[in-house]
Parts: sequence; structure tokens; C-alpha cells
Amino acid sequence: MIQVQCVFSPAPRQVHHINLSLPEGSLVKHALVQLHQTADWQAMLAAQTQAFDTVHKQGIWGHLVATGQVLKDGDRLEIYRALLVDPKLARKQRFKRQGKGRTGLFARRRIGSVAGY
Repeated sequence: MIQVQCVFSPAPRQVHHINLSLPEGSLVKHALVQLHQTADWQAMLAAQTQAFDTVHKQGIWGHLVATGQVLKDGDRLEIYRALLVDPKLARKQRFKRQGKGRTGLFARRRIGSVAGY
């Protein structure tokens, strides 16, 4: 039997950890099936207002993997949810709020230079 830690975040700043015991040679899809049958997963779904039934992507230690990937002992299976905000758009909005010329790379500009990228 191998031990696999499943980690998922149903909402920002919320992380759930579930430890699974799987037979040798188990695939990611077998871990996902067993995860959906655990009481912790069912309790988490009941507590959430937004359903988290659909798994968009999964990874092992931060690397995207397919459901046919073989798991090893000690792997950390991460289940990713869809992004609600485009990261580029969020960065542009933060940049506008902070001001162009006062912070970051643009704190020391040459005279006559243009603010921005």
C-alpha cells in the first residue's frame, strides 16, 4: 500500500488535506475515485455553496499530470479549481491602484522617460 496526500482548495485561503492509502501501481484516476467516496470530501461539498464536483486539472507536486499517471508512495496529489480572475487583468488593476510612478520598477525613472512597461 502506498500513502498519497490529496490537497484541494475549494475557495481562496481554504486548504483541505486528505490522506489516502492506495494499492501499488494505482493511477491518479483511482485516487480521484477514492477521494470522491471519502467522508471528508462529502462534508466539504456539503459546506460549500458552490459545487466543487468538477475536477478541472490535477497535478503532483505542482506539475500537471494526466489521470493515467502512476502514483508513488509519498506523492502529493493537488486538485486545481478554475481561476475566477485572469491573473494578467488582476495585475493591471493592482498597477493602476498603486500608481505608475511611485512604486516598483518605476520608482527611479530618468527624466523624460515614459511610465509603463
